[in-house]
Amino acid sequence: MSFFRQSRRPDLGTNIRVSFEFFPPKTEVMEERLWETVTRLAPLTPEFVSVTYGAGGSTRERTARTIKRILTETDVNAAAHLTCVDATKEEVDTVVREFAAMGVKRFVALRGDPANGVGANYKPTPGGYENGADLVAGLKAFADFDISVSAYPEKHPESPDFATDIDMLKRKVDNGATRAITQFFFENDLYERYVEKVRRAGIYIPILPGILPIHNFTQVTNFCSRAGTHIPGWLTERFDGLENDPQTHQLVASAVAAEQVLDLVERGVQDFHFYTMNRADLAFAICHLIGIRPGSGALEGALAGAAA
Repeated sequence: MSFFRQSRRPDLGTNIRVSFEFFPPKTEVMEERLWETVTRLAPLTPEFVSVTYGAGGSTRERTARTIKRILTETDVNAAAHLTCVDATKEEVDTVVREFAAMGVKRFVALRGDPANGVGANYKPTPGGYENGADLVAGLKAFADFDISVSAYPEKHPESPDFATDIDMLKRKVDNGATRAITQFFFENDLYERYVEKVRRAGIYIPILPGILPIHNFTQVTNFCSRAGTHIPGWLTERFDGLENDPQTHQLVASAVAAEQVLDLVERGVQDFHFYTMNRADLAFAICHLIGIRPGSGALEGALAGAAA
């Protein structure tokens, strides 16, 4: 007996949309690797790519340089991350004006982690935007930007409960958010239950699952412990003993990410956001599995600016 599988439809890729997240490079070597990643993924015609932004604008110059290059040397829509940590409204608004003058029409608006890192106590900056919802309102007052915001299937670690967490998301939506992108997760049931809670709260914007291909399980584990993301036992078991076996680690990481994405496709998900860690290999492979391929002339179009 055979069963219909949504993930095996020959036209699947025409219904799936993806976006990618990069972080600004710290060195020339990292900048070169980032650009290799951009040129590898650009032909997949993502809905947009985003570039992160450090607390208090600590990566402001590199973020701006990366975004400008994407806008001038590719046909990809670039979204700038923006936070309100350790910055006044005037300082944030200055950054917005700089990005807008560059041609940026999309932002990922986040409260941001405290300057002391994930898990540290957050205090609004005097004279600054108080939180993500306040930042969204400020952006919308400036122009009709496309604005992505954060969402947390396991709730934000600082939220006392899901009701409080979802109320904050509702405030972001009421202030003009276009879509939400989730913190990465590894149990798809968590995402599905979260979306149900969000819909019951009257929130109907797209909730994009944030997918993190696991390039380094030890690093991911350390980050999860600070961010409040649950690592299930079965996932730990998959990577057990691979600390000194990078080749097998890569193969297992590919299988894990593919399994998660294909299961979400079976559940009806059509939009995905990949945290690339500035590496294209796993994200590209997963996109291939869900039918997203370089379009006819996509590479030439995406990189047209580079030859101009």
